[in-house]
Amino acid sequence: MNNRQSTTSATATSSRPPHSRAHTLSRRFSALSTAEQGNDDPVDPAEQAVADEIDEIKRYEDFTTIDWVQDAAREQQRRKLRRQERAGFFERDGRLGWRRKAWEAYDAAQGWIVVTLIGSAIGVNAAFLNIVTEWLSDIKRGYCTTAFYLNESFCCWGAEDGCAEWHHWSGFWPLNYLLYILFSMLFAFASARLVKSYAPYAAGSGISEIKCIIAGFVMKGFLGFRTLVIKSIGLPLAIASGLSVGKEGPSVHYAVCTGNVISRFFVKYRRNAAKTREILSACAAAGVAVAFGSPIGGVLFSLEEMSSYFPLKTMWRSYFCALVATAVLAAMNPFRTGQLVMFTVRYDRSWHFFEVLFYIVIGIFGGVYGAFVITWNLRAQSFRKKYLSKYPILEATILATATAILCYPNMFLRIDMTESMEILFQECEGGHDFDEICDPRNRTSIIFTLLVATLLRTFLVIISYGCKVPAGIFVPSMAIGAAFGRMVGILVQALHEAFPASAFFSACDANQTCITPGTYAFLGAAAALAGIMHITVSVVVIMFELTGALTYILPTMIVVGVTKAVSERLGKGGIADRMIWFNGFPFLDNKEDHSFGVPASTCMTKDPTCLTAAGMSIAEIEAVMEQSKFQGFPIVEDLDEKVLLGFIGRTELRYALEKAERERTPKRTLCSFKADNHSTVSSEAAFLDLQQFVNATPLTVHPNLPLETTMELFKKLGPPVILVEHRGRLTGLLTVKDCLKYQFQAEALEHPREAGRHGGQEALWQVIRSSATWVADKARNISGGRLRLGDEQQNTTADGEANQPLRHADAGNGHGDVELEDRREVI
Repeated sequence: MNNRQSTTSATATSSRPPHSRAHTLSRRFSALSTAEQGNDDPVDPAEQAVADEIDEIKRYEDFTTIDWVQDAAREQQRRKLRRQERAGFFERDGRLGWRRKAWEAYDAAQGWIVVTLIGSAIGVNAAFLNIVTEWLSDIKRGYCTTAFYLNESFCCWGAEDGCAEWHHWSGFWPLNYLLYILFSMLFAFASARLVKSYAPYAAGSGISEIKCIIAGFVMKGFLGFRTLVIKSIGLPLAIASGLSVGKEGPSVHYAVCTGNVISRFFVKYRRNAAKTREILSACAAAGVAVAFGSPIGGVLFSLEEMSSYFPLKTMWRSYFCALVATAVLAAMNPFRTGQLVMFTVRYDRSWHFFEVLFYIVIGIFGGVYGAFVITWNLRAQSFRKKYLSKYPILEATILATATAILCYPNMFLRIDMTESMEILFQECEGGHDFDEICDPRNRTSIIFTLLVATLLRTFLVIISYGCKVPAGIFVPSMAIGAAFGRMVGILVQALHEAFPASAFFSACDANQTCITPGTYAFLGAAAALAGIMHITVSVVVIMFELTGALTYILPTMIVVGVTKAVSERLGKGGIADRMIWFNGFPFLDNKEDHSFGVPASTCMTKDPTCLTAAGMSIAEIEAVMEQSKFQGFPIVEDLDEKVLLGFIGRTELRYALEKAERERTPKRTLCSFKADNHSTVSSEAAFLDLQQFVNATPLTVHPNLPLETTMELFKKLGPPVILVEHRGRLTGLLTVKDCLKYQFQAEALEHPREAGRHGGQEALWQVIRSSATWVADKARNISGGRLRLGDEQQNTTADGEANQPLRHADAGNGHGDVELEDRREVI
């Protein structure tokens, strides 16, 4: 095409003779550009098919960020195309028939149908996990002679203190101790082996990653079917192993996996990231709902902790999904008590105003506990990543063994954590007296036992949370808080009995029990949960729905409020937020307020790699893509002036070039990214028209725009990249990673890290390594060389498999080649 030919006319382009050397993939701007410009032209089905194909490729690219603006525009085009295709089918003689009405009704109800299916599946899975977990936890201590598949509760149904049908493994307690340890080792080994071999993403809680996914980050396989299966199998094994981990956090993960797997069967959700995120938010609510038997608390948890965008429609979907899940769980009735969770209790006595002083003490404990555990757990995670990543299975097995050895002598640590909380929450009246916990004569020993349980469980949570098994931190923290709270309650009860006539206790009725230690355990659990997660409203509602204790809403609010105040004073963000920071995921928290006082140009990527609107050959563009790792390229008029014309994503560009290669287009063929630049291409040279794939209206900001405002644009609109231009000329680009990198640097200057911490970790590792070498030598000598521990080649393989997801996460998120600071070794 020469200079005398019109290049902006679609008709002229389409009327080229068959022997023309011009290669074109489209004759108009992208569907995105058309939608953004407000055009209402009919949609070209061929063009939309190309856009859908690209969208399908992009949806499954690992560690990239979803472009919400582009997705919204493409969804608008899809709806318009569907209306065009169905107009002739639904309309007869200009009227709408019954088929149109039926289709519209189905399309409107499809979201509720999907949510119903997902909620039902989550409820069934939760019931299965509850039953299996209880049986595996009890099988370590004994078995039922009437039916081996029954746990102790079902075997001794109706009996308060055991029954003859439930037998311990032997009458010799050292043998029971040994079997308890062996079962713990076996369960931990099986769980870690399943995770490592089949689904590495099934390890951990998953809440921090799900927060990033709901915000638009793509992690391929994290919500897949294999992860769902391994999480559902490995979670009961991990809980039954006795590790100080819980199932409530992972229940959010398997619930969201369930929603992702089921929604993929519906085209409406498979091709629309925004609608899929609505479903995932609803699933997160359902996961908390079935874990705690708290549907309203689950919705509030999803609103407060999980979702960065929570419109009214999403709230209704979340409520309905949580309702269906809990209804199915209640119908299956896994505990055969009519209760959704094991530790449901009822309090029939009110509280007194003088107890507020002790409630404040519990609230302070919750805040201090959360800050202490978060700080030291991050250090443990840093040590684990640096030294123990080669041994994920061995680490989990040794942790379970050590936990079993330490916990068996303590009656509150030996049993399952939910069963422990059920005991600690109970009132002393009504015949509930586990190991005479309510006997005043045992008060000193019980207080000492609870103190040991609190301290030891805290230590075990710090070193266990983060090992390569499905593991949560909700219930372990609640169990710690319950032990501390019960201890405080017993002390207050003893204080009242020692000074019954004191004016401080004048509100007590002499004819009634004044202090209820179980309520202090209940409030301690709420304080610890609020302290570790930094959530408030959802904790209050969850605890209320757990107990039904309407009279204790105000004390719960007081305790959680004090915990929140102390937590914010001692640290920023809960354990999920700190794990996002620790792993380097590109996530901007809506709850954070920033005050940097610098313009956007301070942290932007200057002189980004650009493509010119015309004049570059296919070979030159491929060379640019080979040399850079950017996920997109600005389109400029020329490299000197850099007048901004648009932006093209790496996926779209790669798709266009691969299609051109399949059509055997020569590498020397020139490319054009803008219609009015075709006239600059010589008529003797072929050109490849790539204008369809260009976003002609990218989000741009002025260099002097405050960085805080730019970060709000990322939070509210969710673009993967923001271009910085001044008077039409490109000066740089910004990604979420650029903003986070500056934020981390500013925080590092404000709060310098302690020196000499690496030396302590290295010394600890040398001690562990020397001990392991000694044990391996002894095992080899005793077995005559037949038993060898620590195969180096196997460890290398384990390192590759265990670290692969995180290495990808650190290397692939964002648009720029500027990586976030690796914080795993500097905690």
